Amino acid sequence: MKRYRTLFKRMTMLSMACMLSVSLAACVDSSSPQESASATEDGKTVITMGRVTAANPKLPEGDTYENNAYTRLVGEKLDVKIVNQFEAEGEDYDRQVALAIASGELPDMMRVNSKEELKELVENDLIADLTDVYEKRASDYIKEIYDSYDGRSLADATFDNRLMAIPATNGANAPNMVWIRQDWIDKLGLELDKDGDSLITLEELENTAKAFIENDPGASGNPVGIPFAHWLNAGDYGGSALTMSSVAGVFNAHPRHYIEDENGNITYGSTTEGTKKALGILAELFDKGIIDPQFGTRTWDDIMALLTNGQTGIVTGPWHIPDWGLSAVREMDKNAEFVAYTLEGENGKANVFRENPTGSFIVVRKDYAHPELAIKILNLFYDELGNATNLETDYPEIAKYNELGVDGSTRPFNIEVYKSTSTLDDFSNLILPAVNGETSINDITKAGIKNDAKTILQYLENPENAETSAWAKYHSRMKGIGLIEKLTTEDTFNWTTPVYYGTTATMEKKGANLLKLEEEDFIKIVTGTEPLDYFDTFVSKWKKQGGDEILAEIEAELAEQQ
Repeated sequence: MKRYRTLFKRMTMLSMACMLSVSLAACVDSSSPQESASATEDGKTVITMGRVTAANPKLPEGDTYENNAYTRLVGEKLDVKIVNQFEAEGEDYDRQVALAIASGELPDMMRVNSKEELKELVENDLIADLTDVYEKRASDYIKEIYDSYDGRSLADATFDNRLMAIPATNGANAPNMVWIRQDWIDKLGLELDKDGDSLITLEELENTAKAFIENDPGASGNPVGIPFAHWLNAGDYGGSALTMSSVAGVFNAHPRHYIEDENGNITYGSTTEGTKKALGILAELFDKGIIDPQFGTRTWDDIMALLTNGQTGIVTGPWHIPDWGLSAVREMDKNAEFVAYTLEGENGKANVFRENPTGSFIVVRKDYAHPELAIKILNLFYDELGNATNLETDYPEIAKYNELGVDGSTRPFNIEVYKSTSTLDDFSNLILPAVNGETSINDITKAGIKNDAKTILQYLENPENAETSAWAKYHSRMKGIGLIEKLTTEDTFNWTTPVYYGTTATMEKKGANLLKLEEEDFIKIVTGTEPLDYFDTFVSKWKKQGGDEILAEIEAELAEQQ
């Protein structure tokens, strides 16, 4: 819903800026290209930038987004001075981008947060064609990164066979996990996952939740069942905490994604029979008291309180939820341990979806004299720096930033660029061998990964007295990514690739209302306010209120790309 609100605000801003124009193109005087100062007094090439900031970047005193270890590195290595044309956070940044597009006063380089914005820039001839500079300047390793997405990532930034932006990448993540209090399992003497394949059935999940409710192992005096967020589903893996994705996966259903059905037709995952079956299971569990009786009314903070108070010991979420969610439980209870499973599908597999491979892009102003600098910055940060063998010696300022936890937004490009399998590769090839004593930590060349391995070993040396941050790192890596590694090795995943990740015209106009309809009707079904067959009514309403138009637009857009 936030995405739709952002798009609406952006378009409103554009309309205000161009209200006297017939179209966006009329707002831009393309015959008078914007020029930026080409060099500083000491001869450095200037890059003006639009910078995405964070509320608490943790920069050392005296450092800023314009002058910090990263920008100084660019000055040293590339003889470049970065000057911020604007810097802002969240929706404020989106408004700045919208105004820059409307006025034609683009910085030399900036991030855009959607394919729709990128498309506007291309259609109005405002950004540089990066095809040639990418081919000539991108390092072999950078090209390997993009190749790992089978062309999907670069394709998102390509128009008429020309590369018009540098895409960020989202690594392959899977599955939505069921995180369960291991210390409670041990305390109650429960048997779970007898065959050791890390897949549990819906029946096993129900029995475990029932045992927690009946025996109150957290001694809370008021145990509750499994909590779910009222929005129930997320369109990406990172936002999948407290959602029904794991239950939907049992039926190979993928709500909030546009996929092909068995007949090759495009359909919306939230309207499929698999999703209906998943909602039916949730309704049964709610009726039995296995799901939190206040489902649909609790806030995120309410649910976190249930966990930290020891009222519930089962949540669903991504592999990294221990780092920012479950760690709060450890703060309150030093004995807290979690174990990660995923639900077994009807087909005996772990059914998962592939994420949007991009999501955001770096663009270069069309008339900027040095578009190749964008690729040089890409090489510097995501190849040379990312693969540095000794960060402390070669890049001491950057090493210090890592120790301080300085936010990644302080880099010139606030994007991530890594291989689709990078998370798993780093775990399997670097962290796990070091933790198991098969290799030395000093053999790990990636600074961040070396720190992960050190922290995990520190935790294992003294789990009871370890810092919460070490507890979180151990759980997210050894148990979260460890589950992914196990299921990958055993060929347990059944992947579905959505056919469309973008936003159509009808999505912009009606998407927020359709999402609200979905969330409200799903709550009604789960809580029993409406029977399961009401799902068919929801599907009918979704189609009539804009869903059919969206599917037609997606089909037309995909047909144009063939």
